[in-house]
Amino acid sequence: MNRITQLFNIKYPIVQAGMIWNSGWRLASAASNSGILGLLGAGSMYPEVLREHIQKCKEATDKPFGVNVPMLYPNIQEIMDIIVEEGVKIVFTSAGNPKTWTKWLQDKGITVVHVVSSVKFALKAQDAGVDAVVAEGFEAGGHNGRDETTTLTLIQMVKEQITIPLIAAGGIATGRAMLATMILGADGVQIGSRFVASEESSAHQAFKQVVVDVKEGDTQLTLKELAPVRLVKNKFFNEIQELYKTAPTPEQLKELLGRARAKRGMFEGDLDDGELEIGQIAGLIHDIKPVAKIVDEIVTEFEVAKKEMVEC
Repeated sequence: MNRITQLFNIKYPIVQAGMIWNSGWRLASAASNSGILGLLGAGSMYPEVLREHIQKCKEATDKPFGVNVPMLYPNIQEIMDIIVEEGVKIVFTSAGNPKTWTKWLQDKGITVVHVVSSVKFALKAQDAGVDAVVAEGFEAGGHNGRDETTTLTLIQMVKEQITIPLIAAGGIATGRAMLATMILGADGVQIGSRFVASEESSAHQAFKQVVVDVKEGDTQLTLKELAPVRLVKNKFFNEIQELYKTAPTPEQLKELLGRARAKRGMFEGDLDDGELEIGQIAGLIHDIKPVAKIVDEIVTEFEVAKKEMVEC
């Protein structure tokens, strides 16, 4: 029995990442119905919107699903209370100290997983008592680690230091990548970008098409002074690069960023002035299809690749 399938009571050791503006109830429930763990992305939801998505997810699937909660939001207590009230049993935390919420959630019967980008934070998460960690390399889309450690090296270094279950993330969209990270020591994988380009993703259709059109080199990590984020190179990204030529202060960068850039880009489809977050692996994503089909292709490729490895 795989440690991740056992921990979450799922068929395949795959987690659909809880991404802002992409991971609503349609995506999460479709993922869970496909035999993997679906996650709602609470980062782009007001508390009552999250409650609505949890309730709709419960109606759409009888399989386990969870909520991803970035801990940097001011209404975090309200979000956590809603998760408990609605009976969600799995929470992925990120962007904060795992000690703050882990025991509180576990005391209420909730499995807690923390997302990390370094060995140091993986050890802190283990010390905090989390049930598993997601180790995410800098290939990933969205907010990211400052150290630019790749998934290939991060997984091995984290595996060497921790004993709890390890989920690999960053640059994984295929069955072969899943097998590779598991050979390196991961117990399972978390996949984000591939599910952005799914029919059930809540992303704007125009953004989904951008993901399909992205080629190698079309994304870059930026805004390290604020919170590192991987973006598609569009008009807004180019404005950031121009501002960098003036040695800007963090305040000037914040002023350019403004508010709701990610919503404008990914949810509303403003491809010029919006923030378009996606992983490097988008260069390997060539179509938009149903979640069930994506999962089936990943699992099938994983099994074929594993068989080929044995035959070697």
